[in-house]
Amino acid sequence: MMKESDGIRGFISDVRNTSDVQKRNLSKTKKHELIGKVRNIRDQSLRGYLEKLDKSGELLRITKEVNPAENMGAIQWKAYNELGKATYFNNIIGCSEWTACSQILTDRKKWSLGLNLTEDELLTAMSKKLKSPISPLISSNFPCPCKEVIKKDKDASLLDLPIVTQSEKDGGPFIASGMAILKDPDTGIRNMSIHRMQVYDANHSGFILLPRQARIIHEKYKERGKNTPVVVVIGVHPAIFFSAAYTTRFGVDELSLAGGLLGEPVLLTKAETVDIEVPAEAEIILEGELLLGEQRFEGPYGEVPGTYAEAESAEVFRITAITHRKEPIYYSLHSGMPSTCAQATTGLGIEIATMEHLAKVEGGMNIHDVRVVPAGGLMLLVLKITPKFEGQAKTALLASLSGPYLHPKLAIAVDDDIDANDLRQVMWSITTRVHAERDIVTINNTRTFALDKISPTTAEGGQFERLGTKWMIDATKPATSQPKSRADFTRALPKNFESVDIYDFLPIDCFK
Repeated sequence: MMKESDGIRGFISDVRNTSDVQKRNLSKTKKHELIGKVRNIRDQSLRGYLEKLDKSGELLRITKEVNPAENMGAIQWKAYNELGKATYFNNIIGCSEWTACSQILTDRKKWSLGLNLTEDELLTAMSKKLKSPISPLISSNFPCPCKEVIKKDKDASLLDLPIVTQSEKDGGPFIASGMAILKDPDTGIRNMSIHRMQVYDANHSGFILLPRQARIIHEKYKERGKNTPVVVVIGVHPAIFFSAAYTTRFGVDELSLAGGLLGEPVLLTKAETVDIEVPAEAEIILEGELLLGEQRFEGPYGEVPGTYAEAESAEVFRITAITHRKEPIYYSLHSGMPSTCAQATTGLGIEIATMEHLAKVEGGMNIHDVRVVPAGGLMLLVLKITPKFEGQAKTALLASLSGPYLHPKLAIAVDDDIDANDLRQVMWSITTRVHAERDIVTINNTRTFALDKISPTTAEGGQFERLGTKWMIDATKPATSQPKSRADFTRALPKNFESVDIYDFLPIDCFK
């Protein structure tokens, strides 16, 4: 299925076996230094992670013929939402040299597997690692896996890739997993973020730019009267993909955040036709530029809230080269109706940022968990808290709705006896512990998520700025400072509920 041997260890072998050192303009000392740096680097590839999923029983192999334009979207969505599995396709019509994967990062179990962490420590450990970035290691002197096949100019065609038309009313096939890397022309610092890209033809795609960091860089090139150089990376290690989706301050190289998550530098190599470095173990690299003064309509597109983003004007990305591994694996990130990787990836970033934000409120509260529930399309956040004093849960809810991300518009607080990720328990808590007049609060005329269609756009902000209502529900028990009242809301669970394991009483045959 996937070959781990052609990853970083193959790269190290290339370094050690290089015979014509002078031809590569590399001194013997520098060669040995580079070998020393990369010798202990672990696998940084997508295929290494897929091997983990496979061995853990989390990967569903689809061997029957599938069609990217007709049924791959439904198959990958149902594989996770009905079976809980990621998908791997190896029989794609019209793409005999390609395989594809999808729904590979849809929940904490899969993220924990990819980052070598336990589910319980995922948020706190990731938060700590993100605060200790490690700069990437760059080398353009040796062949890297992402350049095993190089196609330039007319030989580089987007139509060769198994790009999926995901939702019923999508305007066409979209690349949703592409991590765009741009360089600030003033500082040379890289910026990495994820952008949806509708394929127009063999050499052009749309490129949606929200009013965020990549747009700042694009505007700098426009002021210089130049096209914006861009590389789009598809198929990487989960740590690198998360870092592209994570919101940090402008001027931070997200690849250094990925290094922090990995505990080692991300290995980079120079792109072929633009002056930007790319992850050496990536599956696919699309090289090109955003064309100055040219825009086209793209869409509709099934977006993360589970509704369609209307057709709108987008920047145009022109391909100058495509490089990829041998036997490349295309990552088909599914968006649209939950649950998909799109909600889980951004949701994980919101959870980490919210947890860090809440740690500064009231000197830190007793927060047990933060969940962006996928069913809410990034707009539903649930806090698990033990309130010490009356009103503390509402303080936490207010803070969570004013955190670094605009996405959450409904925040619910549940007590320490409720699983924040189980909507059955959350709804029970709301119906039994909420006095609507007292415990439901609305906040009108506040900025909301750009894709929250129920909230109207603002005149000055255009299609990306919306003004709406946020609301919060305090579904906790009375605070611990009121022990008698708190005890009145104890759940009526079966006797010895915690100690009884149902599997101890089932026949072995039922596990087959």
